[in-house]
Amino acid sequence: MPIITNLDVQLAKNKMTLTELSNKVGITIANLSILKSGKAKAVRFSTLESICEELNCQPSDILEYVEN
Repeated sequence: MPIITNLDVQLAKNKMTLTELSNKVGITIANLSILKSGKAKAVRFSTLESICEELNCQPSDILEYVEN
């Protein structure tokens, strides 16, 4: 898939676990795990906004387009 997620990188930069992020943004660990693993087929802007607010980053820090 040409779009990859760097959620794990942002979590590490913020010294935060997936569980902590889940509690802070109100998104289930299962859904965040799907996003983190790159298996998500879509992401709501509201979800992306909540994650970016909590991790103090831009959407491009989490989602990256890579050409094959």
